[in-house]
Formats: sequence, C-alpha cells, structure tokens
Amino acid sequence: MLHIGHILLFKHAKDLFPDETCKLIVAVQDGDYILKYKPGTKMIYTTEERLFMVSTIKYVDEVVSYRDVDVDIQNIDFDVFAKGPDQNHPGFQRAVEWCTAHGREVVIIPRTEGISSTMLRKYSKTR
Repeated sequence: MLHIGHILLFKHAKDLFPDETCKLIVAVQDGDYILKYKPGTKMIYTTEERLFMVSTIKYVDEVVSYRDVDVDIQNIDFDVFAKGPDQNHPGFQRAVEWCTAHGREVVIIPRTEGISSTMLRKYSKTR
C-alpha cells in the first residue's frame, strides 16, 4: 500500500546523492511473490498498477519489478542499495551480502514515524 512514508523514503534516497547523473531505481515486488510468502494478503493493487504509481513519483527515475531480491538484484546496474530497516528477511540479508561482496554500498533509510501500511490497513477496517 503506497503511502507518504514510501514517498519520503524515495525523497531521502534521492537526496543522499544530489548529483544530477545519479538516478533512483525503485524495485517493486511482484504481487504473486508477495502472495507466495504471505498467503492471505489482500492485494489492493496489481503489480502493474503499483509499478505505474511509483513511476509517477518525481523522485523516482526508473521502476523495476522483482521476485526474489537476492537474485534479481544481480541483474540491475546500481552503485548503492538503499533499504528500510524492516527489510531484513533472509532474501534481503543475502542481497546485502551480495552487495558487500561486489563492492556495492548499502544504506539503511529510516522509516517515517507514525505511518505504515499495517497501520493504514488497521485504520481502514475501523472506518
């Protein structure tokens, strides 16, 4: 569920490297893979809709879809891997290990306090 916290995360990532030649590539997880690992998750938007929404954000230069972050990261040309502090499941751990082994910098961008997809889902159920 796209929310202000995501947009601020993209802005923060873009602001880390203000050089005009730097571009921000955002990876959106494929909905089928989300359902594979989190069965029963209610998908509000399709993968294509989420890719489109993220692509319209002014801080984002490119959007790609991924299935397994540790595998798909190897097919993207990048210098810095930015992730949130809660992205620490085994796939992300392997992605960080791959980055370290291949000279890619890893940056952890803090969450926006007071907002999360989980919080929004709970809020929407009370309305």
